[in-house]
Amino acid sequence: MPQKKYILAIDQGTTSSRSIVFDHAGEIVSIAQKEFQQIYPKPGWVEHDPMEIWSSQSSTAAEAISRADLSRDAIAAVGITNQRETTIVWDKETGKPVYNAIVWQDRRTADYCRKLKQDGYEKMVSEKTGLRLDPYFAGTKVRWILENVPGARAKAEAGKLLFGTVDSWLVWQLTGHKVHVTDITNASRTLFYNIDQDGWDDDLLELFDVPRSMLPEIRSSSEIYGHVEDNLYPGGAPIAGIAGDQHAALFGQACFTPGMAKNTYGTGCFLLMNMGEKPVRSKNNLLTTVAWRIGDKTEYALEGSIFIGGAVVQWIRDELQLVRTAQELDQLADTVDDAGGLFLVPAFAGLGAPHWDPYARGAAVGITRGTNRAHFCRAALESIAFQSADLITSMEKDSGLSLKELRVDGGACRSNPLLQFQADLLQTEVQRPKCIETTALGAAYLAGLAVGYWESRDAITQSWEMERKFVPQKDPAAMEDLRKGWDKALERAKNWEDVVDE
Repeated sequence: MPQKKYILAIDQGTTSSRSIVFDHAGEIVSIAQKEFQQIYPKPGWVEHDPMEIWSSQSSTAAEAISRADLSRDAIAAVGITNQRETTIVWDKETGKPVYNAIVWQDRRTADYCRKLKQDGYEKMVSEKTGLRLDPYFAGTKVRWILENVPGARAKAEAGKLLFGTVDSWLVWQLTGHKVHVTDITNASRTLFYNIDQDGWDDDLLELFDVPRSMLPEIRSSSEIYGHVEDNLYPGGAPIAGIAGDQHAALFGQACFTPGMAKNTYGTGCFLLMNMGEKPVRSKNNLLTTVAWRIGDKTEYALEGSIFIGGAVVQWIRDELQLVRTAQELDQLADTVDDAGGLFLVPAFAGLGAPHWDPYARGAAVGITRGTNRAHFCRAALESIAFQSADLITSMEKDSGLSLKELRVDGGACRSNPLLQFQADLLQTEVQRPKCIETTALGAAYLAGLAVGYWESRDAITQSWEMERKFVPQKDPAAMEDLRKGWDKALERAKNWEDVVDE
């Protein structure tokens, strides 16, 4: 009898590395997770140690496989999904990073982005990439490393340095430094990729002064890129799927038809709507991005990115110490009907879509003598839903489609009060799937499709199961009043930091 096979999904996130073994039904067989250090050298700067990313990820892969009591050859394929835009530059010969990974949340290049805008480059960058000139993306981070790390520029010009987002770094490590690739979803988040011409763009590389020799080869999201080195887990297995975390979640949620959307409530919130085979250009400050490419077929999505989503819950727990756990925050939030007029704007790292204000900072407004801990907990959850609603309004305007349902995932989607408030705010059904690990599941599906483990997308659609749906219960007029209050609070938070001219 042939051995039963499984898929290993490597899910490299912003605060932890995880590995999950999935079976053919898309069920989790085993899971291993390891948090790693967040480094904050200066206000607005966020870094990770690339070697710690790798060591935590490789150890969870070994642990997940051993927890499932599997031999290495029981793994049919490995799929990789990753925190996007986080930027790593390393030495081609030694394999050592020349600097820490600069994380997607990092704002150190805000003034450089502002200068490029003033010099009139935003239109060109936006037309070529579908993105915006914002510190969020990888391009300005690579330039910062080349400009600020002694000797890096000369080494890069000599062809001795490699750049990659986290997917590239992991593939390079897993294949024993043999394969330097990225998939099209991660490529489309760099500011170097031309979405119309489908490749690295010389004008953009010249603008950011980044040598082409540093860049990985762009591949599809579902194909065999290489094999895991024999001395690593799972040695010999094909690495067969790669997608940035939000694209993987859209795939894992089986949002395969235009107009279907998912929201991931993770550290940030990321809302993607499938737009089909033609890229739709946003007129409402959203991003046009590649959803995935399978075979020779590329599909696109509209995306809105919120920098602080579930992280506001961590902030209430860790910095303010108002609660000990996220569950306690949920319970407290549920003890009050509303936030008592309190609005919390968690612009700790500026505001993402649709506002794009790197100079915004957090604000709590509407505090009265009666405002208590429960109101703060409630306002924290509501801030996540308000930000998401802003994105959906923009998306509906851009797409001309009205949202029929919203599929949700990510750690914070375990919060029932959050999802109920989201349904009330949108006046739309919110659906939570049985497996909320849809990011890892999407990576597993992409890898499995490449090796014939799953036959087709139809098989994936059939395996998607809903755990609970939240339907609107509140009066739409009352929710509209709350949104007006939120808009007022946003205005107080915007443009808070003074702009520093270089």
